[in-house]
Amino acid sequence: MIELTQLNGTPFSLNEQLIEIIENIPETKISLTNGKYYLVKESRQEISQKIIRFERHIFRRAVRPMQPKE
Repeated sequence: MIELTQLNGTPFSLNEQLIEIIENIPETKISLTNGKYYLVKESRQEISQKIIRFERHIFRRAVRPMQPKE
C-alpha cells in the first residue's frame, strides 16, 4: 500500500494494485478498477515514484538469497 493525502489533508493508504488510471484534472484523480476514485494532493509523478519504491521493497524482501544450511 502507498501513503497518500486527500485534498482535505487527511492521510490514507491505498492498495496500488487497484489503480487503473492516474490523471491531473488539475488535482490528481486516481481511478480504481472497482469504479471508485480519489482526489489527492500528490502529483501523478509522485504517486508513480511511491508505487515503484513500494514494489521494489516488496520484491527485495521476496527474493532474498537463501542462507546455506550448516
